[in-house]
Amino acid sequence: MGESNGAQHPTIRVGLIGLGSMGRHHARVIRETPGMELVAVADPAGDRFGVARELAVLPDVHALIDAGIDAAMVAVPTIYHEDVALSLAAAGVHTMVEKPIAHTAKAGQRVADAFEAAGLVGAVGYVERCNPALLEMRRRIADGELGEVYQIATSRQGPFPGRISDVGVVKDLATHDVDLTAWLAQSPYHSVSAQVTHRSGRDHEDMVVAVGRLTNGVIVNHLVNWLSPRKERQTVVTGERGALVANTASGDLTFYANGTTATQWDAVAAFRGVSEGDAIRYAINKREPLRVEQENFRDTINGNTATTVSMFEGVHTLTVVEALLESSQNRAMPIEPATYSSRNQEVSP
Repeated sequence: MGESNGAQHPTIRVGLIGLGSMGRHHARVIRETPGMELVAVADPAGDRFGVARELAVLPDVHALIDAGIDAAMVAVPTIYHEDVALSLAAAGVHTMVEKPIAHTAKAGQRVADAFEAAGLVGAVGYVERCNPALLEMRRRIADGELGEVYQIATSRQGPFPGRISDVGVVKDLATHDVDLTAWLAQSPYHSVSAQVTHRSGRDHEDMVVAVGRLTNGVIVNHLVNWLSPRKERQTVVTGERGALVANTASGDLTFYANGTTATQWDAVAAFRGVSEGDAIRYAINKREPLRVEQENFRDTINGNTATTVSMFEGVHTLTVVEALLESSQNRAMPIEPATYSSRNQEVSP
């Protein structure tokens, strides 16, 4: 690794491949992260956002490796994830790959296996796990504030993102919701079912409605599209003591408690369920999720407790995503996601 930054660990020499709409943000954050130094960048398509600055724009992953890097950030189009990641694993480079891990679950499994066999840190960039509202939500769920969790519902809707060309809304956006749902519930998926539609004239789907069940019995649903003029990023977890609602666009978290006050309205009082209680919007520390993600990657490389999304978790998420797409073509019959074996397969707490 590089020279010491004065802290416990030496500076990590980082290479970035992919200088597009996500790569430019990764470049900024890597440069601003203590203990990391951006020493090389690569993109065969050039540098339209001026990310490189004083660095030469290298043509491919092999040139990036030859620059003498310790770690890499992969932000190329999804179809290239496998080839780039396997090259980095063979060269002994710790790597974070932007979500999803690869273009197929089988390809993702090959990538995950390669990093495990090499004893390297392999991570997937699911930045929503670093959203302040979701971090606080997960902490409170784990602390038992909701009691038993019944349901997790997500809504991710908005206009079409011009950055997308190679996948549909399921692999681009719904993959976030699948990952964060399993992470919040600390349980993988058991079965899923979905309906999709094509309304924008593209080859890939642009809307999906999905339902499923996790192995711990929690039921889930995901409403995702990029054809809505109204941008919404919401996750709702309902349990025996109330509901937590995370607005991941603003980073706000609100708790709606089950009520304890008896109602005098006979028509409502006859309902044997919960009533509306107090609502609290929590004041939480809001840090940029991408910065938190990069710090977690650094800390994992340095041997601290892993807070990154493992590649095997990334494979599970992509397996669920593929099951959703398969289900949508088979009259929404439930399909159990395929299982891939590894000692690291379990979703980490």
